[in-house]
Amino acid sequence: MSGYKKPADSELKHELTPMQYQVTQHEATERPFQNEYWNNHEAGIYVDVVSGEPLFSSLDKFDSGTGWPSFTKPLVPENVKTKTDRSLFMTRTEVRSAHADSHLGHLFDDGPKPTGMRYCMNSASMRFIPVAKLAEEGYGEYLKLFETAKK
Repeated sequence: MSGYKKPADSELKHELTPMQYQVTQHEATERPFQNEYWNNHEAGIYVDVVSGEPLFSSLDKFDSGTGWPSFTKPLVPENVKTKTDRSLFMTRTEVRSAHADSHLGHLFDDGPKPTGMRYCMNSASMRFIPVAKLAEEGYGEYLKLFETAKK
């Protein structure tokens, strides 16, 4: 798949849930421990709910204890960008998708080895695609990651 893009705002309002829209388009944050993927342990990838661009893999997911899905690194670094966020009277690193410019979450330097990074994401900004559906959904190129992980 290629050609990831952001649909018109009117389409997003129609296609996304209110929470997905608020998180991706207005930098909202969902509640910890009360979101779809914080405790998901199934193998697969996470894509931008807006554009479908691949973002993270379950192979890089870890339990950060924060109540949000956390990853040590992006699946496709070119699909993730960062910027300085000075909201809430503090400076943080915001994580956004590169093609749709969706707000995904924040990046912290308190993650596990080998990267030491914690990409703390909102479930509402992503869609999970299990390994069994990768090819069917157009993400077959990522199957090899999970075949290698089994060895």
